[in-house]
Amino acid sequence: MALRDQIRVMVVDDMSTSRGLITQALDAMGVRQVGSATDGPGALQILEKAPVHLVISDYNMPGMDGLQLLHALRTSAKSKSVGFILITGRADREIIETGRKLGMNNFLKKPFTPQELKACIEAVVGRL
Repeated sequence: MALRDQIRVMVVDDMSTSRGLITQALDAMGVRQVGSATDGPGALQILEKAPVHLVISDYNMPGMDGLQLLHALRTSAKSKSVGFILITGRADREIIETGRKLGMNNFLKKPFTPQELKACIEAVVGRL
């Protein structure tokens, strides 16, 4: 069975358009087990009940940004080893360095193509 058939992914973004584009790209890659959340606290609640292998999160969200979500994931025994990809419109060195210190596995700068998303995911989880 291929990795794409087994992997569970959570997409976290406050913008429905962005969530939809990422979900569509994952579907086109053959990844079918995809959940989504509109913010960090909502993602944490869902992940508590239904763990995933990979979280793809926007950086800029109200209340809890992507790095705060990453920190929360890394400090919980249940989710500390989940793969994490940060998506940001501003790939500032400070954001990326902080993400790496917190345990981010990869990042992607907006706008991106489905091919770039796939390469970014495969660098974290292996070949889909």
